[in-house]
Amino acid sequence: MIEKHALHHEFPELEKEIHHLKVQDAHFARLFKDYHQLDKEIYRIEVGVESTSDTYLEQQKLARLHLKDELYTLLKKAQLSA
Repeated sequence: MIEKHALHHEFPELEKEIHHLKVQDAHFARLFKDYHQLDKEIYRIEVGVESTSDTYLEQQKLARLHLKDELYTLLKKAQLSA
């Protein structure tokens, strides 16, 4: 089953921090937007709406993973400082 990897589904326990940082932190907001655009592209490839090479898809998944790691780090810092 192919699914989207929305950040609030990946980290439901950090939903308050996600909302706060999207509004208050321009860097987080940009990364958040990049993550969701990348997730949308990957989803479209996986369901067959867009076609590409397996190598490109794997590169995009790796980029999404790196963004998710960076966002998670920022979220945990925000949670600790709250």
